[in-house]
Amino acid sequence: MISTLQPDKMGSYAPEDVLFLLRDIGQVYLELDNEKREQLIQSGTHYSEMLPMERQPSNTYMNLFYKTLDAHVERVAIAVGVVAEQIIENRGLENLVLVSLARAGTPIGILIKRYIAMRYRVNIPHYSISILRGRGFDEVAIRYILTEHPLGNLQFIDGWTGKGAITNELIHSCQKFNAQQPGQLNANLAVLADPGHCATIYGTRQDFLIPSACLNSTVSGLVSRTVLNLQFMDANDFHGAKYYKELEDMDVSNLYIERIVTCFEHVQSTILQQFQEQVIAPITWEGMKSVQKIQRDFGIENIHFIKPGVGETTRVLLRRLPWKILINPQYLHELGHILLLAKEKNVQVEEYSNMSYACCGLIKAL
Repeated sequence: MISTLQPDKMGSYAPEDVLFLLRDIGQVYLELDNEKREQLIQSGTHYSEMLPMERQPSNTYMNLFYKTLDAHVERVAIAVGVVAEQIIENRGLENLVLVSLARAGTPIGILIKRYIAMRYRVNIPHYSISILRGRGFDEVAIRYILTEHPLGNLQFIDGWTGKGAITNELIHSCQKFNAQQPGQLNANLAVLADPGHCATIYGTRQDFLIPSACLNSTVSGLVSRTVLNLQFMDANDFHGAKYYKELEDMDVSNLYIERIVTCFEHVQSTILQQFQEQVIAPITWEGMKSVQKIQRDFGIENIHFIKPGVGETTRVLLRRLPWKILINPQYLHELGHILLLAKEKNVQVEEYSNMSYACCGLIKAL
């Protein structure tokens, strides 16, 4: 049975790599500068009702991205392989469906799909769907997947964990969905890096820089953040997103995938060794304990103003109004892009070692 609701063709990835279950809202102008967005968010508007400005990264910053990719390409390839092997051990290959959480999860989902194709010669379906803090995942998209794959064993994928907000959102969304259709969804999230200690499947619990965190749409198929704004969207349709055609000359989405994929065979023995030696530690929400300590130490009222981990700190610098960046000195050699962005935006950097993260972004209260 094929769903009558069909997603728009979107993104600069090959259709065999991923199908975005999103509605193209390119006709609506929702972009606001960081200061205006921050004011609206802090006064109660949900972040998914508007979009940050997508700007062309500077040459200096792009050079840093390439340098970071060179330095971390094998580490990412190994983490992808370790996660893929865990998924197969837990779920098997039969009826497996990869569901990445747009947009940070999308390139990771593609890499996992490519690794499985290389090692097991199986083409696993891969979809990318929207999930929003406080609003859950896109149920319309989930129903579409289950209509296309009635026996589908869905594995949710993201890039990394911060304090665990999306992990919690996924758990609650699956519980709500399963209450209507018992036993369909498993909320175990797979990520490359889990410094928040809240994912079931992970490549590492070290807070390392996944190079795709350095950029916005230009490393995520030129797709915007996902949007749910019922002033112009239908509640029974997919969540929305934009395709930034004007950034095509800057797009490194496929370059990023190919660079890592070419490493898979070279690091295969390391992947298998790490997979066999890995002892999956229990979920302790250790990251949340670090966040609560930061909240106390800096007198921050709203816990949402604390964005821990390399990926989240990068996002704070790219599309929020940062107050201060906390740097764990033992990771200093890996945080060149954070220091560059902080310098460009004239944001104070402070050493703070008492956390399970490499760094943490603190948002300015307005």
